[in-house]
Amino acid sequence: MNSIFTDASFQNMTNVANRYGVSTNAVTDLTQALMRSNGTMAQFNISELGGGGQWMQGGMTMVGDMFNNQLKSTVDGLCVELSNLINQGGIQYKPLPKVENQNGFQSGSGNWWGNLGFPNSTGSQNGTSYAIFSNIGRLAIQQNGKVTVFDTLDNQIGGVGQQQGGNYSVTFTSQYGTVDLSTLPIVSGEDNRPKPAPVNNNIIQNQPEPIFVEQAPVNTNNNNHNNNSALEEDIFMKIEKLADLKKKDILSVEEFENKKAELLSRL
Repeated sequence: MNSIFTDASFQNMTNVANRYGVSTNAVTDLTQALMRSNGTMAQFNISELGGGGQWMQGGMTMVGDMFNNQLKSTVDGLCVELSNLINQGGIQYKPLPKVENQNGFQSGSGNWWGNLGFPNSTGSQNGTSYAIFSNIGRLAIQQNGKVTVFDTLDNQIGGVGQQQGGNYSVTFTSQYGTVDLSTLPIVSGEDNRPKPAPVNNNIIQNQPEPIFVEQAPVNTNNNNHNNNSALEEDIFMKIEKLADLKKKDILSVEEFENKKAELLSRL
């Protein structure tokens, strides 16, 4: 099982296995599950670790024997250590061997994805082949003999399914859900993504010119006159109300005169 990992990586995994008292094969299988998501999660089925289980960075650990807290603690500890090693570069796949051809040395010329290295996951559906390189953030797709390499940005691709329609027969999922290939930069190869419809300049040129309607000027004098009239009416109504209050002895004569003078000063 260590043939795909560097010698230093295999030694690190062996050390982890010895500390937790599990086999190196179990740790290797768990590491490969973690590598598919760049160390953020793992879905596995390892009999030594209770069969089917799942681990996610941040605290979620599920094992087949759900009431075995010791097993759950072991799986969580293994995943945390292996995840840290992956992120620190302590666990890496071996680079593909270099072969010489007429153009010089080319790494991995026997693989359709070229010199990207060893993929975390490969597959083929309905005539479309794919290779996922989590460590370097690349996704290679081969269709009709043409290879396109995408930059996956911060997507950690962990799922592949069949797509109905579209430019490719496969669909990919990451921690954000379905990956929209149209949003990923293309590193190399042909762009098979749908192109925006061309702008028809003739349609734009034949559009009728906009019609501008001249508006009548606003008579600001009338507006000012109306505002002044409304203000005067409001003040006189208030004075009448004050007069009623004076008649009912609610306001004194002095209070009434002061309020009336204040209101009249606003005119």
